Amino acid sequence: MSRKPATRTRPAKTAATPVSGVTVRHYCQGIGDCHLLTFKKADGKPFRMLIDCGIHVSIAGGPALVADIVADLKKETGGKIDILVVTHEHWDHVSGFLTAKDLFKDFVVGDVWMAWTENPADAEAAELDKFKGQAIAALQGVGQKLDAMQGLSAYMAGVRDGLQSVLGFQFGAAGERVRSARDAAARLSQKPSPTYFEPGEPPVTIDALPNLRVYVLGPPRDKAALRLEERASEMFPLASGGPYARALTSGLKINEAIDAGYVDELSPFERNVGTPLSAALKGDKGSDPAIDIAAFVRKHYSGPVSAAASMEDRDQSWRRIDADWMGIAADLALQLDRGVNNTSLVLAFELTDSGRVLLFPGDAQIGNWLSWKDLTWPVGQGTVTSADLLARTVYLKVAHHGSQNATPQKQGFDLLTSADLSAFIPTNKVDALKVHWGEMPYDGILTALETKTKGRVIRADDPWLADKDGKPGFAAPSGSIQAVRSAPRDAGRGPGGLWVEVDLA
Repeated sequence: MSRKPATRTRPAKTAATPVSGVTVRHYCQGIGDCHLLTFKKADGKPFRMLIDCGIHVSIAGGPALVADIVADLKKETGGKIDILVVTHEHWDHVSGFLTAKDLFKDFVVGDVWMAWTENPADAEAAELDKFKGQAIAALQGVGQKLDAMQGLSAYMAGVRDGLQSVLGFQFGAAGERVRSARDAAARLSQKPSPTYFEPGEPPVTIDALPNLRVYVLGPPRDKAALRLEERASEMFPLASGGPYARALTSGLKINEAIDAGYVDELSPFERNVGTPLSAALKGDKGSDPAIDIAAFVRKHYSGPVSAAASMEDRDQSWRRIDADWMGIAADLALQLDRGVNNTSLVLAFELTDSGRVLLFPGDAQIGNWLSWKDLTWPVGQGTVTSADLLARTVYLKVAHHGSQNATPQKQGFDLLTSADLSAFIPTNKVDALKVHWGEMPYDGILTALETKTKGRVIRADDPWLADKDGKPGFAAPSGSIQAVRSAPRDAGRGPGGLWVEVDLA
């Protein structure tokens, strides 16, 4: 067990116990998560739970927008957060705790909840953390080398752009900053350290909220469940990233040695014969004045040459193989990015008076979702299963901005059977296209959600959120949603809403 919960038993209900319900304020930064849940305690006072606070680094004016969000949080809560939930270590979920740390320092946070994967005292978490550190360092080295190379092939240029996406967008501008942001969130707690959770533990109860149970569904302990793709034949465990990281690190060291004057004893030629490729690519004509080696390399290997050249001579960069050894960085980046998503802390909030459930899966992807299948919790005289929780889910915070591989069909949508289901997607389609994420939110997921919810889907980029009098396309109360309110962004922060708030029962 990784924690000691405040209590394992629910206090008996009294006449002062309020009707169960919650108000959820979703901040609408687009690609990024920040959600404020306000429950009502038995004495009628608010109990605040904040889930994440971050924004994708590609969003223009992102830090200023997050500062607006934190200022609004301060105004709404008076700077008192009972529980701060940090779902996982990605920039678009934790950046605000670093970029707006001067604003957060005045907050009073009772406890910080994190997944077992963030626990430094956990051996398996430490192993995973070591992998992440090695992988980030290797990817940073490859990214810097590719940035300095000219005339890359189309494939390697794509690898370079992909690395920029993972390192710059998912892990912060310098790669390692996401760790600083996560740790800044942890330090906000009034307790000596965060409380760490894992699935399979008894549901969490909170003394001040007798009508609430919180079930932890993920992340899983099973390494196989942290695999990255849905089909078994395409799954790669996080551990396989180790050899990739080591291979890239070794290759970078050898290249650094060559640049520093390393002598290859196995070379068929003396060092004074020929011209190093790096020099030729920079335009060095070589040691023989009769031969312009740089022009030869440019024409027959590195390309492109002048527009006046014939089509067959115009661009020979497709012949380049000197950077191809770094191509495995794409596989490592994919494992790192999606593997971290699979470490998301997944929480299901059960309103015990009504039996209704709110599901907040962070950025959980397929491996995390599939691991819930066999989870059970003894409650009272009965047993609660994960399938039961999904069947009673009336409100879904859609995982990973609605991406294709973030919500499975059979073990996800097919189990969300409540007629009262509503959903929110923290997404911005325009911004997703800008960073080459393709179709996000994925049309298949949108269609399934629209059908299951009868149109009760709110997106962070919905146009009506920019209007102070804007209304969604469905009437409230409708399903689990009893009322909807929104606030547009301040002038100068771009179009769109600052937040949308729903009352749920």
